[in-house]
Amino acid sequence: QVQLVESGGGSVQAGGSLRLSCAASGRTVSSYALGWFRQAPGKEREFVTAISWSGGSTYYSTSVNGRFTISRDNIKNMVYLQMNSLKPEDTAVYYCAANPTFEVGGHPYEYWGQGTQVTVSP
Repeated sequence: QVQLVESGGGSVQAGGSLRLSCAASGRTVSSYALGWFRQAPGKEREFVTAISWSGGSTYYSTSVNGRFTISRDNIKNMVYLQMNSLKPEDTAVYYCAANPTFEVGGHPYEYWGQGTQVTVSP
């Protein structure tokens, strides 16, 4: 069992930055791939980025590549999402997720956090 708790969401103007954090707990969480997904109002949840258990592999959706950076700290059992050059279209609820294997795109993840709201104003 893995528990995930996100924090760091908020409101920012376009062009600004936010850093999301996700605290992971569970006996083997450091062996799990971790990812970030988001869901905007009226839209389906979409993949944003993922990082392998070691941090050696990362993958980004085309919409955030070059602006967002995922990282993890396996000592603290944390995963982070640094979001720069934010755009109004980045507005969404952001979810942290964990999966036994490193998957990207539409592949379902096994464990989910409760989400944190990010709002970007023009």
